[in-house]
Amino acid sequence: MSPPLSAHQRWRREAEELTEKTPTAANATVSNMTTPTPGVSVSPNATEGPPTTTTTQESIAEKTAEIAHKMNMETWQLVAILVGVAVVVLGICFCCIRRCFRKRRSKDGKKGMKGVDFKSVQLLGSAYKEKPDMEELTENAEEPDDGEDKKEEQKLGKVQYKLEYDFNSNSLSVTVIQAEDLPALDMGGTSDPYVKVYLLPDKKKKFETKVHRKTLSPVFNETFVFKNVPYADAMNKTLVFAIFDFDRFSKHDQIGEVKVPLCQVDLAQTIEEWRELQSVEGEGGQLGDICFSLRYVPTAGKLTVVILEAKNLKKMDVGGLSDPYVKIALMQNGKRLKKKKTSIKKCTLNPYYNESFTFEVPFEQIQKVNLVVTVVDYDRIGTSEPIGKVVLGYNASGTELRHWSDMLASPRRPIAQWHTLKDPEDGEKKD
Repeated sequence: MSPPLSAHQRWRREAEELTEKTPTAANATVSNMTTPTPGVSVSPNATEGPPTTTTTQESIAEKTAEIAHKMNMETWQLVAILVGVAVVVLGICFCCIRRCFRKRRSKDGKKGMKGVDFKSVQLLGSAYKEKPDMEELTENAEEPDDGEDKKEEQKLGKVQYKLEYDFNSNSLSVTVIQAEDLPALDMGGTSDPYVKVYLLPDKKKKFETKVHRKTLSPVFNETFVFKNVPYADAMNKTLVFAIFDFDRFSKHDQIGEVKVPLCQVDLAQTIEEWRELQSVEGEGGQLGDICFSLRYVPTAGKLTVVILEAKNLKKMDVGGLSDPYVKIALMQNGKRLKKKKTSIKKCTLNPYYNESFTFEVPFEQIQKVNLVVTVVDYDRIGTSEPIGKVVLGYNASGTELRHWSDMLASPRRPIAQWHTLKDPEDGEKKD
């Protein structure tokens, strides 16, 4: 059994243990002792020796050890807790910064897309960033037959009319008298002609004569009055006589037209004259062509229409240009289910759009709807006038048109084709 330790021995042992853990603190404690404990002799080795140099690292270690001692825990435990807190704070800051940048990128992306779902049209791919390669887009497209523009001019007949202007009431009376030598467009070697009369560029009021059956020399003798047409305004307008061949079951074919700029006639007197009918294409007044892509996904029930571009549109403004935009409507049994439209392209007859629109059409409904694509000339002051339209879907006999059938035959694949615009009022006239 070991003899009991004296007070000096116990103090010395505790000092040695403390010195092993924190040598610097122990030396500092011993060196700072100026009054020894009564009855206790201090060894010279404990007070002698070189002074220690306290560095920043040692100072941090001392403070850490002191805090750990006060909290009744080991130094490494305190260090682990501090490191964990630092990691959590840094993680929170990183998440906040990442979320902020993600919101900014999403806003910039929405501004750039302008409502266009690029992923829905795989055919275009990266072409949305720059003008697409039309050879790739129109791989399945049908170009208009250029040979039609090179057809030899043929006689389309002539029309006789009479103009009378009333300066008191500011009204213009137009009489369609007769037409002669019209071409035969029906199987029996005749036609069913009628005449549309309207003023450009506003085209607000449009009149039509009666349909004359099976004749190439119809006599109309019908008078129409354009009211509230001041003489100054009349000088900026063009009177149009457009002759059509009526067809009960399909679109009405335009035979030709006569354009009379009112600034070139003397409205102070009655004018009665004959004019030769001009071909619509020959006059450069053709309605134009439009190219768009169709894509249908049966499983998702989504119909995607991409309006690509149009060319050679009819001149609707006084300056010889137009401000065209495109309306897309989904129709069923004569009722409009949904509609959308593109942006307006100012002062051009060859607009480029490249805009995408998606309609939700279940598979059981896709065979019952029609798609109507209409090119419209925007007018800020008056009424926007349609230039021409294209109707896809199923016709009266229940047979689908080619572009529509190609789309259904190739699900999930965009099919692009060119279409010649038709008169927006074709098929609306009733017998």
